Amino acid sequence: MEKATTYIGLIFLGLLFGSAHADLKLGFYAQSCPKAEQIVSEFVTKHISNAPTLAAPLLRMHFHDCFVRGCDGSVLINSTSNNQAEKSAVPNQSLRGFGFIDNLKALLEAACPGVVSCADTLALAARDAVVTIGGPFWNVPTGRRDGTISNATEAQNNIPAPSFNFTQLQTSFANKGLNLTDLVLLSGAHTIGITHCGPLTFSNRLYNFTGKGDQDPALDSEYAANLKKNKCRTLSDNTTIVEMDPGSFRTFDLGYYKLVLKRRGIFVSDSSLTKNSFTNAYVSKLVGGPLSEFFKEFALAMEKMGRVEVKTGSVGEIRKNCAVVNR
Repeated sequence: MEKATTYIGLIFLGLLFGSAHADLKLGFYAQSCPKAEQIVSEFVTKHISNAPTLAAPLLRMHFHDCFVRGCDGSVLINSTSNNQAEKSAVPNQSLRGFGFIDNLKALLEAACPGVVSCADTLALAARDAVVTIGGPFWNVPTGRRDGTISNATEAQNNIPAPSFNFTQLQTSFANKGLNLTDLVLLSGAHTIGITHCGPLTFSNRLYNFTGKGDQDPALDSEYAANLKKNKCRTLSDNTTIVEMDPGSFRTFDLGYYKLVLKRRGIFVSDSSLTKNSFTNAYVSKLVGGPLSEFFKEFALAMEKMGRVEVKTGSVGEIRKNCAVVNR
């Protein structure tokens, strides 16, 4: 009888655990909101076709979300008088596309009130935006729930910085269950999008790398000279736009990796991929292979990242407004 009671107790605990930690699954909303993914796809395709440069910010927003408390939509929450949210952290101050997600969420709420999470909305939108500009498709299992905590300090401490060296990158990714293969592949997202000059991004590589008015020797000297002449003319310039993959920054291709091997990756974090034998060899392998192989492997890395520390089952909530925690 004691064994039976213990067994029943374990089953009960298992049910509780399962309800709070259920796995994500493809088609999670098939019954509760059958048109959810169609609504996302149609909205994203329509608007990204007209504004393709928004694809990179949406992908970056998804990445930044997943690195802080997991993929729980916490990056979307506004600051209040009592709390500085993730949005206000330095790494997120250059994010854009929040209004895009809010408008998309409003459509989902109109179709299925209180059903589709902001975390899933962002994950699906990021994928569909990349696909719309000709990038890879990846599976987005759904069922994420939204977090209720958003803290600027946590964002500052967890989001990998463009100034990170290899050891810092490896640690940052490992903390989220991501390996060196994931590091190389997810860095490939720099094939699209732009950045700005400034010491917090990369201008110190041009003007003051070690604090002695020097240039980063790991950066190709010809490329550095070009940046100094035509883009970042002073260390303090924080506004001039620079393409991360010059020549094809709107195209999801292998251009970024080719630049990394030429020592023309814009960030220290890009350059860091060549500092380790495994990651350097993997970059070379991608460059030497077909684009389809990169697409395939990038897709797997994105799906893996999309599962980082997700909240499912009864954990978290389904926010009605992505910028505000439910009252």
